[in-house]
Formats: sequence, structure tokens, C-alpha cells
Amino acid sequence: MHILVRCGAVAVLGLAGCAQTPEGQLTPRSQTVRLCNGNTCTEQDRRVSTLPSAQPTDAERRMQALTEVAERNPNGAYDLGLRLLRGDGVERNSYQAIEWLRKAGDNGHVQAQLALGRIYLMGLEEMGSDPAQAESWLLLAAAKGSKEAKDLLPKAQAAKNDEQSLYRVREAYRTSWIAWYSSAPYYWVWGPSGWYLR
Repeated sequence: MHILVRCGAVAVLGLAGCAQTPEGQLTPRSQTVRLCNGNTCTEQDRRVSTLPSAQPTDAERRMQALTEVAERNPNGAYDLGLRLLRGDGVERNSYQAIEWLRKAGDNGHVQAQLALGRIYLMGLEEMGSDPAQAESWLLLAAAKGSKEAKDLLPKAQAAKNDEQSLYRVREAYRTSWIAWYSSAPYYWVWGPSGWYLR
């Protein structure tokens, strides 16, 4: 069987293809590339990098510095937990918030222990209430002299034994929860030379 293949203006019979050099097979490469984002397209020089800058933003530098403070200081861990819980300067993340509050509470930070007692008593987002956890954190805070923890402790103990008590506690305590959640102060503040303790 013979195949007719055209290469240029010459017809060749046979099974072989056209003889071309590799350079002849390549189309000339454009110096630009078309980038589209949604409905907007632009031509950009092929030699320009489109990768995001490796330089951290000011907010990222501050959070990295606060994380370093939080690793070694319970007040910093408490502050980082609050910021993550509120979404203050960072993306809100309740799981990480509780982790940092637990670090602070495990290191004896009374406000963190009280905050964890509140969170476990009231429940938070997808996490339901856990009166037994609330009781253990409130016991720690009450032992260090927290009046609010002493007041909440019997409520957590009652809620542990009775679902109706838990509902009543949550409803009665909701306004003080909101007040704490929105107004508890931070220990560390950002200044021109970095994070410093007030």
C-alpha cells in the first residue's frame, strides 16, 4: 500500500513522512503569555514571575512574633488564643484558639483556665458543651482565687448531672459570656519595636 504525502510542493510515494528538522517543527514562541482571572485577561511578559511574593506581610510578621512570645509566655499564649477565637488580626480558628488557651491554662494562667471553663460550659460553634471539662478548668481557676470561677463551679457541677440545668445555665450566662468574649483585654500589645507586655 502506498500513501501520498505532500511535503512542500513535491509529492512523494511511500511510507516515509516528510523530512523536517526539529527546529522546523517548532512554532515560534511568543514573548508573552495570556493570563486570565475571572472575566479579565491580560498579556504578560513570559519572563515575569507570577508567583506571590515570598516576603511576609506586616500582619504575618506580627503573628509570627506573637507565636514566638506565646511559646514561652502564658500571657502571650492566652492573647494568641483570644485573637484566634475573635479573629482579631488573624483568621478566626476556634480549634487553634482552644489549643493556645489550653497551653496557657496548663501553665497556670488563671484567665485562660476561666476562659476554658466558660467555653466548655457554654459550648463553642460545632463543639457542644462539656460540663465535666468545664468543671475541671473552673476548679483550677477557683483554686487560684477566681471569684467568677467559684460562682460558675456549682453551675458546671449541676450541668454535669442534669441536662435541664445545663440549658438554664447557658441561658442565664449568655450575657456575661458575650461581655467576656468581646471585652477581655490582651496582655501583649504591638509597638514599634515588636510585642511588649503592658
